Amino acid sequence: MVTVEEAGASFYAGALSRISRIMVLLASVSVPASLGIYGWRIALGLVFGSIIAYLNFHWMKQVVNALAERCVESPTTKPGKGIVLRFLVRYALMALAGYVIFSASPASLYGLFPGLFLPVAAIACEAAYEAYIALARGL
Repeated sequence: MVTVEEAGASFYAGALSRISRIMVLLASVSVPASLGIYGWRIALGLVFGSIIAYLNFHWMKQVVNALAERCVESPTTKPGKGIVLRFLVRYALMALAGYVIFSASPASLYGLFPGLFLPVAAIACEAAYEAYIALARGL
C-alpha cells in the first residue's frame, strides 16, 4: 500500500517535466493568438522569446543539477569553471538574442519580453495545479 508521503513525493518529483510541458502548451497557444491580434513581428518576437526561455530553463536545470552533484561529492571544493561559465553564457546568449531581435525589428521586442517570462507563467500554472491536487487528494 502506498502511503500519502510516497504518493506526494512521486507527484512532486514530476514537477519539472510538467513545467516543461506547460511551457510548450502556453507557447503553442500564445503564438497563434499574438499572430492574429498583433501581427507577425510581435508573434516572431514571442517565438524567439519562448525558445530562449525554454532553452534557458533546461540549461539552468542542468547547471543546478551539476552544482548539486558537485556539492554532494565534495562540499569543500568550489564549483568548476565550466559550470560557472555555462551559467554566465546563458545570460550572454539572451542579451545577444535581444540585441539581434531589437536591431532587426524593434516591434518584435514587444513579443520577446513576454516570451522570456514563459517559465514564470508555467511555474504559476504548476503551483495552481499542485495546490488543487493537494486540496483534492490531501497530499
